[in-house]
Amino acid sequence: MTTYGKTKLDVKGMMGDHCKNLVTKTLNGLDGVSAVSVDLKTGEAAVDYDETKVQYDKMKEAVEEQGYDVVGQH
Repeated sequence: MTTYGKTKLDVKGMMGDHCKNLVTKTLNGLDGVSAVSVDLKTGEAAVDYDETKVQYDKMKEAVEEQGYDVVGQH
């Protein structure tokens, strides 16, 4: 059974379109992520995902592997 979730990751260190595109591509590359929207002004990455395939910890790890800090979610 698919369980859909939505979250916003608080990402620090994004400076421009390159950062926005890299975070978007990274999150979209995770199995179970269906949509990503990154807002540079707020530092938020809004993610729609299948909770049975991916969780916050995996999203956080993937973004942090790209050199950014994920300081929370809401």
